[in-house]
Amino acid sequence: MLGGVLEDVRVNDRLTIPAAELSWRFSRSGGPGGQGVNTTDSRVELSWDLAGSPLLPTALRERALARLESRLVHGVLTVVASEHRSQLRNREAAAARLAALVASAVAPPPQARRATRPTRGSVERRIAGKKRRGETKKNRRSYPTD
Repeated sequence: MLGGVLEDVRVNDRLTIPAAELSWRFSRSGGPGGQGVNTTDSRVELSWDLAGSPLLPTALRERALARLESRLVHGVLTVVASEHRSQLRNREAAAARLAALVASAVAPPPQARRATRPTRGSVERRIAGKKRRGETKKNRRSYPTD
């Protein structure tokens, strides 16, 4: 059954995926459900055409496509939710999962690490500690080595 769930998915403060670009699909879910498990379509697949969407600027789209390339099938991102017994809760879980994936994919790259050197004091403390440890081990020996 194909359904038209009319709700936008809010990714972050600046980005909301309109309901018109989303494709919902419902099917029977495995797992818990009691007597209704074989009769209710509680499993939810939520798809969004990332490559074809005019929503994202070119730079963000390319970044998202590169980061999500292992999850995309012909440019379409699909998430599945079937952990809840009710279709409504699975819809909410799928929407939250899609929002989290897209948010992490369009996030700016982390700031590059600036290489630093250890201070002279920290180097001296480290070496002094190593010498103390060596002395401790040397004093455990039963025969003199010097």
